[in-house]
Amino acid sequence: MSKATGRVRNRIRDLRLERGVSQQELADEVGASRQTINAVEQEKYSPSLELAFRIARFFKRDFEDVFRFTKDQ
Repeated sequence: MSKATGRVRNRIRDLRLERGVSQQELADEVGASRQTINAVEQEKYSPSLELAFRIARFFKRDFEDVFRFTKDQ
């Protein structure tokens, strides 16, 4: 059985800019630090499942519309 490897990708920056909110405003709304939002946005850090759902809910989007998992080739 092979191990599934890949990366979590997201659309947070695009959605945040569409909505006109700063990283700090998003962080305040979802209970995270601005640094965490920045790291998640830049795909340097994968959020906890709980935080990911809070972010999707903030944008009033389905989870899969904000986050996706891409397999390594």
